[in-house]
Amino acid sequence: MKKIILVLFLSFSGQLIFAQLIDNLAIGIESNGAWYNDDKKTGPFQDDVNNDSDEHLRFNNYLKIDYKFLKNFTASVQVESYEPFALLNYSPNLKGTNLGTYSLNYKNAKLDVTAGHYYAQFGSGLILRNWEDRQLGINNALFGGKAEYSPTDYLSLTALYGKQRVGFDLSDGEFFGFNTEFNVSNALQFEKSNISLGFSYVGRKEATDIIDAEFNELTNAFSGRIDFSHNNFYSSMEYVAKGEDAVVQNINDNNIFPDDFIKPGNALLLNAGYSKSGFGLDATFRRLENMSFYSDRNTAGNVYFENIANFIPALTKQHDYLLTNIFVYQPQGIVNFTYDAGIFKVGEIGGQVDLYYKIKKDTPLGGKYGTKIAVNASYWSGLKGDVSTDFENIDYDMDFLGFGSKYFSDVSLEVRKKWNKKLSSIFYYVNQYANQKEMLSIFSAETIKTNILVAESTYKLGKGRSFRIEAQKLWSNSEDHNWIGGTLEYNFNSKFSIYVNDIYNSGSDKDTEKTHYYNLGGSFTKGATRLGLNYGRQRAGLVCVGGVCRFVPEATGLTMNLTTTF
Repeated sequence: MKKIILVLFLSFSGQLIFAQLIDNLAIGIESNGAWYNDDKKTGPFQDDVNNDSDEHLRFNNYLKIDYKFLKNFTASVQVESYEPFALLNYSPNLKGTNLGTYSLNYKNAKLDVTAGHYYAQFGSGLILRNWEDRQLGINNALFGGKAEYSPTDYLSLTALYGKQRVGFDLSDGEFFGFNTEFNVSNALQFEKSNISLGFSYVGRKEATDIIDAEFNELTNAFSGRIDFSHNNFYSSMEYVAKGEDAVVQNINDNNIFPDDFIKPGNALLLNAGYSKSGFGLDATFRRLENMSFYSDRNTAGNVYFENIANFIPALTKQHDYLLTNIFVYQPQGIVNFTYDAGIFKVGEIGGQVDLYYKIKKDTPLGGKYGTKIAVNASYWSGLKGDVSTDFENIDYDMDFLGFGSKYFSDVSLEVRKKWNKKLSSIFYYVNQYANQKEMLSIFSAETIKTNILVAESTYKLGKGRSFRIEAQKLWSNSEDHNWIGGTLEYNFNSKFSIYVNDIYNSGSDKDTEKTHYYNLGGSFTKGATRLGLNYGRQRAGLVCVGGVCRFVPEATGLTMNLTTTF
């Protein structure tokens, strides 16, 4: 507790002093805290990751400082504190108080060079992406050096080297990377169309102590891309080829390297769309085969997304409501042979389509203010092909465009209607299919089919005040899941709001039946400072941000979030 108080005190006091003295100094603070308490429904507090049941009060604190000097230089440092432990289900590598990231950057019109920790993304991220998401506990920054050079307005070159951040340490594996972006339209002075090309290389080098290993220390990955747009039409294509490498398998919670199981990987991503005023259509297709890519091989598939080099989000609708996020899709880019469950996965194939349309004003369906309609449909399955399940001779050969076992589908319809200057509503319908056995590799898991209805209305009372009410209902084919939920929210003004929500399962699922997962809280914002408080129950399951999902355990308690910048 003394460490927590000291860190917060130094953060705020240092912030006030330096911000007043140095104009080029930018400081940001974020503090996420929780007091976990015992609950007769969710059970006594227990942190299985740190094997602790005594430290009920936890804080994740971040102090970010950026200082610009000599016109082109920026020094950055981020201090992180996880005291006495991190919040529930964050990586055990996030422990104590230490420097999280630090860097020195030089940037002018053509050159951008960074030494220290940095973030990078090549293409869509299928080959390389480093990013930070504090809500999910992800920070896979590279530590080393990166140089970007743009000699013209149509050519950009990037070279990098680094080891990946893992907690407060670094990975054993090293990354080498090169990326080029060439804008054909700018080079040839096309006026109506835009064409750009991209090429990337990423090499991951990691030594192994496996005697007579049949795979190389260096794994090479290449990416080629083309983007084209003309008037209201746009499209893109990216193909990734990953060289041969050991395919890691998890047996009895241990990652092993089966003899002779050495396979390449690949990915194809296609996107096209058309948009104009009042109408938009977007379609995405993706195929993944053995696209697991980690800085350290033996960490493949870890639940904290540590050591992960590339970015593979779920290409499905990102829902905003509690009941629509109970059964969500996780990308299946890893090779997973689960013998006990009889499940053998090599990748995924599928896509999604989005349609947006606004019915014009002063029409029978549009009314005075018009009506907005959004339709989304996604479908994902495993790859089809030949699989050898003999552990002594494990192998596979997949069809390039073959669809195997269905994993997941999601169809949603959203209607937004403004009735008058004060009242507006949203009506939402979702139909989902979730093959839990295949997606989670659990033999006993059910295939869940759901229908979900949501209705919400917001009424503006004037002077920044508003009231929002929301009702939700989930029906499923399973006796275990029959949920109902609702939310009430009141905004006193643009700065202060309070809410209460609850979801309840009247089904027979032993983990959630007859339990109210209620939450009540609020937030206050003033300038660049925001404080949020919440007390309630957290349902065990997946929490998703930007298509990336992390499992969170069931818990009850008071949570706090404070962010501010100077």
